[in-house]
Amino acid sequence: MAAGPFMVDIAGLEVTQEEKEILQHPSVSGVILFTRNFESYEQLAALVKSLIEIKQPRLLVAVDQEGGRVQRFRGEFSSLPALRQLGYFYEQNPQTALELSELCGWLMAAEMLSVGIDISFAPVMDIDREISEVIGSRAFSSNIDVLALLSQKYIKGMHQAGMAATGKHFPGHGAVKADSHVALPIDERAYQSIFDEDMQPFRRLMPDKIDAIMVSHVIYTDKDKLPAGFSRTWVTDILKGELGFSGTVFSDDITMQAAASVGSHAERAQMAIDAGCDCIIACNDDKGRAEIVEQCRAPVTDRLEQKFNKLFAKNHPDIKSVRQDSLWIRANDKITQMLSELA
Repeated sequence: MAAGPFMVDIAGLEVTQEEKEILQHPSVSGVILFTRNFESYEQLAALVKSLIEIKQPRLLVAVDQEGGRVQRFRGEFSSLPALRQLGYFYEQNPQTALELSELCGWLMAAEMLSVGIDISFAPVMDIDREISEVIGSRAFSSNIDVLALLSQKYIKGMHQAGMAATGKHFPGHGAVKADSHVALPIDERAYQSIFDEDMQPFRRLMPDKIDAIMVSHVIYTDKDKLPAGFSRTWVTDILKGELGFSGTVFSDDITMQAAASVGSHAERAQMAIDAGCDCIIACNDDKGRAEIVEQCRAPVTDRLEQKFNKLFAKNHPDIKSVRQDSLWIRANDKITQMLSELA
């Protein structure tokens, strides 16, 4: 069976009939969840179960559960540190920080898998240059080597739990001040600088560690006048061609303000597809979502289903067994200890 290229959102705690019809559309193959979709552990697990049962091949269920300020589900779930805190801790105790990064990757993934979610779009692999406010504490470090080491350990933990890893935001969002959610960031550096610095963590982990990559909505003027996620130069020629990446390529949310520069919602979606993105994320804009699904010439292919099959969760442990796991206990204890030492 074939899969289409769109990932969309839903409004509330349950799937409405109208949303179910959208999710059943052949071009829609994924759904991304937000804080508004969460009330309790039981409710969230029931919601995900209902989403998985909507169609075959089933929907890929995703979330942004990075930690720090970007953690969609709290309350009954562990409080995850911002990745930058792991970087700061590395400066004091490198070996313990690496161990904790792996534990955090496992903890995040295990808890999300326990409610049936397939992937969290993590980790952030941008460099913290203390320029981009939207990245900021979401990034591990300003040191490229440290960033790559912590990313590798975090991904190892995710894989151990059974979750695929998504590196973001290729080729790097850390050198621009503008927030692509509300503005159009432009990076005027030479391509060689971006290749040697921002792309280096991706390049190091791409061969066998990163399962998927999310492409940024930043214009890198030395290569193209289009934001990277809409650029065939960046997605097809560089990422898939020169770097040989064969995993799933996600666009960032094409309803963001930075994406508006390339046209209507349908035009954005089509341009991202033509650029080479495998899955196009469109959320937080009902009219835009409808326009994309209704108007875009979306390919429905076996190739995308094969890619998604590598992202579906390998297992879904129940939350009781997760909380009784020695890794869960150790992760929470070490997070508490780290935050105490950083205070």
